[in-house]
Formats: sequence, structure tokens, C-alpha cells
Amino acid sequence: MNTSCEQKLEHCCDDNNPIGDTTNVEAVDSLSVCANCGKGEEESNNLKSCVACKMVKYCNRECQIAHRKQHKKECKKRAAELYEEKLFKDPPPPEECPICLLPLPLNIRRRQFQACCGKVLCDGCVFAMMDAKREEGGNLVLCPFCRTLEATSHEEEISRIRKLMDKGNAHSFCSYAGYYAEGIHGIPQNIEKSNELLLKAGELGCAEAYFNLGINYEGGNGLERDVKKAKHYFELAAMNGDIDARKNLAFLESQAGNECRAYKHLMIAARAGCKESMDMVKQQRFMQGLLTKDEYESTLDAHQKICNEMKSDQRDKADLIHDTVNNHD
Repeated sequence: MNTSCEQKLEHCCDDNNPIGDTTNVEAVDSLSVCANCGKGEEESNNLKSCVACKMVKYCNRECQIAHRKQHKKECKKRAAELYEEKLFKDPPPPEECPICLLPLPLNIRRRQFQACCGKVLCDGCVFAMMDAKREEGGNLVLCPFCRTLEATSHEEEISRIRKLMDKGNAHSFCSYAGYYAEGIHGIPQNIEKSNELLLKAGELGCAEAYFNLGINYEGGNGLERDVKKAKHYFELAAMNGDIDARKNLAFLESQAGNECRAYKHLMIAARAGCKESMDMVKQQRFMQGLLTKDEYESTLDAHQKICNEMKSDQRDKADLIHDTVNNHD
């Protein structure tokens, strides 16, 4: 009888035996005193948890350094376990279009970043605004969200993006990185600068930026080719909800012979609405008897639910416009 990867990994990922569960009375007590000098909360009001493992506390940096040799091995093990838990959790809820309030399309080509207000809108809402202006007989192009007039020059567009960057808008850093990567809008091509901006955008919370950085490391685009770093940035992107990163991770893990890890990434992507991943789950897992009927139906239900939530008549019309343009090209 075939056994699914989930069944093989029950010992480390089911609810009754979570990964790295070291919770016990002794562990709880250890968190109330400094792991090095033994001072309790009463003696030191500054006890802080180890950032990596969260298992012990210290009253100051000197105590942490003094205890490092004794704690290092256990700390690294628990930190790795916490990272794995975070990596294989279901992704955060997808970002919504601020106008229609529906989850943004997975396809980044069906979203548009607005340099005026810093919002990311779905194409459905953008095209709906354009249709409304045409019906009114107007030629002016307004942002569907903030109603700001479209920039009339590259200089104005760049100025708007830089103002958003000054405010810490993550998507503006990612957009500006694209200008440097392609050498457009009056910006000279500079791949190194583009990668710097992508890293900053990722640190500010832009999953797409981490994904693009992973792509650049994987292909050696302006960086020394490094598959290990590419995987690291794909993982950061995936943890922030980028589904394309999940697909890439599934491929990399499968190439490395880590089929169970590849399978878990594939299932997360499928449940998040990725059609390609859902097809692979069906063909490579369910049809080969490696996935139970209940597991498959549960995944399919989640997949269809999020896909339905992303649909709208406006988005369907926008897709038709894109298809028409692409066919002419």
C-alpha cells in the first residue's frame, strides 16, 4: 500500500506532536530566569528571549555571549525547527484589491502598481475606470483609487515613486528596481542597483521582490549564480505569500530528491489557487495513488474556493482585452 508524504511525516507535523515541541514545566521555568547567571524577573527587569530559538532568556548581552557555547547546538536545532514550521504553514491571506476588495490575481501581469498612491490594483478595476471615462467622453486617465491624473512624463512618474520610497512603500522599491533592471523611463540600466532595491523591497514586505531576487540568483542576473541563495529568497517569498516561489521550491526540492518537501510546497500552492500546481497534484500524486481521495478532494475544494473568490465580471473583461492584444502581437 502506498503511503503519502503527509503520513510519513506525521511524527513531526501532526497536531499531537508538533515539530520541536519541547514545552514542559522545566522549559517554562527556564524562561523566567537568565540562562547564564540565574537571575529571575525580580532581580532583572530586562530579561529578553533568545531571538533565534525563543527557548531561553538573558538579562544582558554579556550573559548571552557567555552562555553561547553551551546553548549554540540546541539553539541552532530549535531555530531550524521554527523556520520549517513557518515555511510550511499555509500562506497569509492574499492581498486584496483596495477597490473591489477581492483577492488580487495570482498572475502579476493582471495587477497594476499605482505610482500616485502606492496601491496595487487588479486589472478589472483599472479597465473598468477606463471604460467609464470613455463612456463619459473624457480622455483624461485617472487612478481608479485616488483619482490622480496619470503622470505625463517619465520625470513625473519617477518623482512620484521616489516620494513613495521615502515613505517606505515596499511596492515602490520593487517597481523602481524594475526600471533599473530594464533601463526604462529615463533610468540607466543597472542590475546591481536593481538587486539592492529588490532586497530592500523584500525586507519591507514585498514577496514579489524576494521572488525576483531568487530568480536573479538562480540565473546569475547581476549576481554570482548561487542556487542555495536563490532557494533562500524563494523561501522568504513563499512565506510572504508568493505562489510562484512555492512552485519554484517544489521544483528545486524535487530535483534534489526531497520529494516530501516538494509535495508539501505543491499542496500549499494548489490550495492557494495555482492551477498548474493543482494539475500536478492530480497527475503526479492522486492519479498515481500517492494521495488519498479525501486529501485530494480537500485540496481541490480549497483551490476552487480561492479561485472563485478571485473572479469577477470586470476581471473577465480585462482578461479578454489582454488576450486580444496578445493575439494581435
